[in-house]
Amino acid sequence: MEGGNSPNLQLQQLPLATAAVSVQPHTDSFSYKENLIGALLAIFGHLVISIALNLQKYSHIRLAGSKDPRAYFKTKTWWCGLFLLVLGELGVFSSYAFAPLSLIVPLSAVSVIASAIIGIIFIKEKWKPKDFLSCGLAIVGTYLLITFGPNSHEKMTGENITRHLVSWPFLLYMLVEIVMFCLLLYFYKEKNANYIVVILLLVALLGSMTVVTVKAVAGMIVVSIQGNLQLDYPIFYIMLVCMIATAIFQATFLAQASQLYDSSQIASIGYILSTTVAITAGATFYLDFTGEDVLHICMFALGCLIAFLGVFLITRNRKKSVPFEPYISMDAMPGMQNMHDKGIAVQPDLKASFSYGALENNDNMPEIYTPATLPIVQEQHGSKGVSAPPYRVLEHSKKDILPGFSAGLQPEQ
Repeated sequence: MEGGNSPNLQLQQLPLATAAVSVQPHTDSFSYKENLIGALLAIFGHLVISIALNLQKYSHIRLAGSKDPRAYFKTKTWWCGLFLLVLGELGVFSSYAFAPLSLIVPLSAVSVIASAIIGIIFIKEKWKPKDFLSCGLAIVGTYLLITFGPNSHEKMTGENITRHLVSWPFLLYMLVEIVMFCLLLYFYKEKNANYIVVILLLVALLGSMTVVTVKAVAGMIVVSIQGNLQLDYPIFYIMLVCMIATAIFQATFLAQASQLYDSSQIASIGYILSTTVAITAGATFYLDFTGEDVLHICMFALGCLIAFLGVFLITRNRKKSVPFEPYISMDAMPGMQNMHDKGIAVQPDLKASFSYGALENNDNMPEIYTPATLPIVQEQHGSKGVSAPPYRVLEHSKKDILPGFSAGLQPEQ
């Protein structure tokens, strides 16, 4: 019986294997189509976000001199920008449901490229020829990312997400990430390590969890729309809560970073750190690079490096302009205490490019431009009917006085 049944078992297994082989090319072509849909949605979303942010920026610039600090709420331009911003975020959110996480995350470089080009055309920002080279590098890197991106796809069902969540590679990754986050948070809060890398690493670690949960939530919603309901799984609501919580804390740390550092530094360093950590999280949780050959992985890594370089060069020279103030603020006066002095009276920087009177350093000026000194007034103690002056004028050398003042008055003892 056992020998007679074995040929039947082999004949029964043969059609299943044949069917699996015949489905594989169809699956590959469909996965490339999903990659293209996801990439186009991500590019569309980032382009719309760039237009929205520049519309709101244009609205703020037009109302810069308004007495009402919230006058932009009454303009159609600002509300149009807000609508486009929501539309763009929806496009990026939906892109995670189609393409692998490691492919969608680096495409945020499109937002930096589009913002730079829109700033030149509409807001008339000045650009140098090397900025166009930087923009070209970012575009080349984006092309390589889309061409050689990972091609792993699976249905975002509750069972698959739960299986990934309890897998040992992701548990080990979560352990390392939690330890790193706690150490960075300790140095940031307790040791006052307000370095931009520390803050943006906290943002990147939170952001990696945000994109992991975003892909899970978006994928389960799409699968539910296709007819296989996934919203009754508890893992969906766990991922939804984690997505909202990590996004809120991520925005909090970004707001703190924006108060300490320039937005161009935050954009470039934040993009590099967040993309690197998010790709690592995607490769660990969703196994994005499983089955990919070495050539595709190397070309994808090269595309990331070129995109990193392009974004860094675009934002390198775009520093925040310091407005000209035609007056002397109180914290610039000699000996005045301000919020940066920690209670110690300090002298202002004498090498500043803008100064008035006594704030200017004249030590290196020629002798002909040095201030003249007043003559000495001799005291007359013996003369009658002539009262002694209440003050006497003393002569000082240039090194004994504050630059900009020529003489000092000292009360008579």
